[in-house]
Amino acid sequence: MHTRHESDALDQYGWASRYLESLIQGPPSPPPDATAQDIRARAIARNERLRAFLQFLGNPHLDYRTLHVAGTSGKGSTSAFLASILTEAGYRTGLHVSPYLQVETEKLQINDRLMSAGAFAGHVHALDAEVSRWAAAGNAPLTYGEFWVALTFFSFAREQCEFVVCEAGAGGRFDLTNVVEPDVALITSVGLDHVRTLGETIPEIAWHKAGIIKPGVPVVTTSEDPAALEVIRSEAVTQGSELTELRRDVDYHWRWRPETGDVLEIAWFDREIALPLAGYFQSSNATIAAAAARMLSTDSRPAVPIDAIERGIERTRFPGRVEIVQESPQVILDGAHNPEKVGALVQTLNQFQRSGRRILVLGSLGGHDFLNVAEVVSPEADEVIVTAPSAVERASAPVDDIVTKVEKTGRPCRVILEPIEAIRAALDIAEPNDQIVVTGSLYLVGAVREHWYPSEAILAQQTPFPEVEQR
Repeated sequence: MHTRHESDALDQYGWASRYLESLIQGPPSPPPDATAQDIRARAIARNERLRAFLQFLGNPHLDYRTLHVAGTSGKGSTSAFLASILTEAGYRTGLHVSPYLQVETEKLQINDRLMSAGAFAGHVHALDAEVSRWAAAGNAPLTYGEFWVALTFFSFAREQCEFVVCEAGAGGRFDLTNVVEPDVALITSVGLDHVRTLGETIPEIAWHKAGIIKPGVPVVTTSEDPAALEVIRSEAVTQGSELTELRRDVDYHWRWRPETGDVLEIAWFDREIALPLAGYFQSSNATIAAAAARMLSTDSRPAVPIDAIERGIERTRFPGRVEIVQESPQVILDGAHNPEKVGALVQTLNQFQRSGRRILVLGSLGGHDFLNVAEVVSPEADEVIVTAPSAVERASAPVDDIVTKVEKTGRPCRVILEPIEAIRAALDIAEPNDQIVVTGSLYLVGAVREHWYPSEAILAQQTPFPEVEQR
């Protein structure tokens, strides 16, 4: 039962959430017949409109120091590591990640806490008033994406953040978040994803990621693809930016220790750091976050001490990335939605000891490389349940096509369209020593995560990991 205050806050949150959804004017992706030039022109126009609106607001995105994170994989975890480090260093730190799994306030975190439902609604209401003034001056109203990014910067300024870690969306160069003027730019990996809007080759995609590099602003990357690095290096030279390249097994090392789990060794760090997020790939995410923190300075002094980097990494929590939500049977949630990410997931799954079956709950949104994802991950399962996650104005991937791909791997397969029913079915058939893996989309992870962490509890306790009674 909720207190009256909690009920009022939930009501306010509900209003703000419905308001934001009302701004969605159609599918976020370009129309099917759009050319590459059309897509680029549309993106440039959106960014120019957002810049103008932010100037109208007094440029709230310049009220704090920013670190901008782009990349095909790992940018969400990297952002979480970096925000945790800055919080441990004593700074009031905002964190913007995208998309959210269950509630909108996941995209607006301050010092490892979700923004309260009431504060979130208050900022939406205040920004709505500013949009009305903007429109009254003869300007076009903001779209959903424009409003959300403006809300991010507006909210963090009103909350008096000192640092903000901002995750870019798809791409980078024409992403709406690229209006920021960061202290450091971070580029994680570069792989094939969002090929329709970003291009079908690594150099094309790298060009978009490298677009977050600003004149004279240091940039750090963990990408080791030669084709991607060539583009990133060229952009850094063009912008007069110092580029730091971090190399696995040279600048940092990942170790798996059965008794302690994942550990990280960084060349300039004199001790091992325990990695709280599972997966060898988290070593590169934690290292690039640590490197970016070291690049910051205050009055010619380091802004972040070494011990804050260690504590920040070891205390990082981030939902939906190789997240173990239950032990018997073991249930692992991971939002991998492209072959690169799901390949990393498969490698990580091999670390986990199991004596029973592996049951896979698989689903994706249309527009992602769902067929290759299914082809990579299905052979790792003993049984597959295909489901159909969706999002506002975004349809699920064709279930029949996924089933066909799964059946070609020889794995038994069935369809349960509703994600929450799919996870319940998996739990019903699983023995205590079995393993259930949910993957293919962050939206799928968000939907099934409700079984363990209800959205109302997340909102009330301001954390993606609320304390709830076990079901």
